[in-house]
Amino acid sequence: MFIPVLIWYVLFAYWPMYGLIISFQKYNIVKGISGSTWVGLKHFIDFFNDPFFARLMWNTILLNVYGLLFGFPIPILLALAFNEIRNMVFKRITQTISYLPYFISTVVVAGIALTFLSPTMGLINVLIEKLGLESIHFFQEPQWFRTIYTSLGIWQSAGFSAIIYFAALSGISPELYEAARIDGANRFSQLRWITLPGIMPTIVIMFILNLGSMLGADFQKIILLYNPTIYETADVLNTYVYRKGLIDFNYGFATAVGLFQGIVGFMLVYAANWISRKVNDTSLW
Repeated sequence: MFIPVLIWYVLFAYWPMYGLIISFQKYNIVKGISGSTWVGLKHFIDFFNDPFFARLMWNTILLNVYGLLFGFPIPILLALAFNEIRNMVFKRITQTISYLPYFISTVVVAGIALTFLSPTMGLINVLIEKLGLESIHFFQEPQWFRTIYTSLGIWQSAGFSAIIYFAALSGISPELYEAARIDGANRFSQLRWITLPGIMPTIVIMFILNLGSMLGADFQKIILLYNPTIYETADVLNTYVYRKGLIDFNYGFATAVGLFQGIVGFMLVYAANWISRKVNDTSLW
């Protein structure tokens, strides 16, 4: 049963790593990897000296920090809230509703956002105008992009991400809650001393995994939402790689930026894993 999974990872995750060689080459698509000229660390140096380097790093990191601060706790809180519901019919219905956005295509999600936030006929601006305020051009004003991106991410993925915490909650022994109730513990005390400690290893593992994507972003969502007027806050490393690699045909440079993202992500995961293992004995390895 594991063989198809192994084949998939070999073909689509590990074998393509061979292509990272072109980050050290002036890659020529006709000559191929074996015939292209070696340039060493030139692409990395050019990237670090790029006038947009600081902006790209700041935008990418800030979007992910927003995701960690606001997006990471929501699935945990959602799972805890569902765990407290005693009416099973209501619980299943609300859980299903929370999952549904995850299965909506990112293209559709971006379309919904563009429609709802339209400066003329968008529902949000209609409500704003009803209150006697001026409509907001959400996708022409850079300061709104991070809020929109983070909110869409939470709405789309929070319910599905909560499944992991549901699984962790189901692993807590009911006998612990029974003993706590006998000792007079209320719902809040049970949550604090049994539920949260019971899922804390899962929370730590998920946090470590999230740190690995601190220099990544939802490229598809950003490319569908952004435009040159909001590059100031919307332009990130992934969109920069897209422009350099597929629009400017500078494959070596784009691969170098991607390799830089991967190395930094690995270092963050390794550091977070080491700290977690030292502090509370919970780690990925």
